[in-house]
Amino acid sequence: MSTGEGTREQLAHHAADAAVGALRLGVVTVSDTRTAADDLGGVEACGRIGEAGFLVMARRIVPDEADLLRESARELTRPGAGLDALVFTGGTGFSARDVTAEAISPLFDRTIDGFGELFRMLSFAEIGAAAMLSRATAGLIGGVPVFLLPGSPAAVRLGLDRLILPELRHLLGQLRKDGRGRGHEHGHGHG
Repeated sequence: MSTGEGTREQLAHHAADAAVGALRLGVVTVSDTRTAADDLGGVEACGRIGEAGFLVMARRIVPDEADLLRESARELTRPGAGLDALVFTGGTGFSARDVTAEAISPLFDRTIDGFGELFRMLSFAEIGAAAMLSRATAGLIGGVPVFLLPGSPAAVRLGLDRLILPELRHLLGQLRKDGRGRGHEHGHGHG
């Protein structure tokens, strides 16, 4: 394949992206102990999202309680909430209090299998075999992409910079084009 063909394919791959508009994200930090003053993972997420030109429209700290996590996910992905995507940070390991995956994954209408696979692959390149202990995953709840990341600033940076932010606009364009995503009152439509 020539370079020109690759470039045309990449342009076609992202052709509908511009129609998606300004993206609005929510960030939920999962922790029993973090506060707004020491939520380093949440601060990192909000900073990365803002640097990418997207908007953080909701930010919360929710304890490691499955019911509270599910309640937050349902509330922030409901029609009318105005969010294009939701990022959870924390609670994806194997300690007894790490319940984010168990709480949120059953709410997924569809999973984004490649997200967890790629996150662990990229993480392995940085931290070695400990990457297999991450239960990072992603899926759609009511047409809204929801990403579950570890809570460390390095993991948040990796997931957002290498996976979520570069591809989110394209994912939303595909969802809206195919009628699986939903528009919001801030001007997004099914395209």
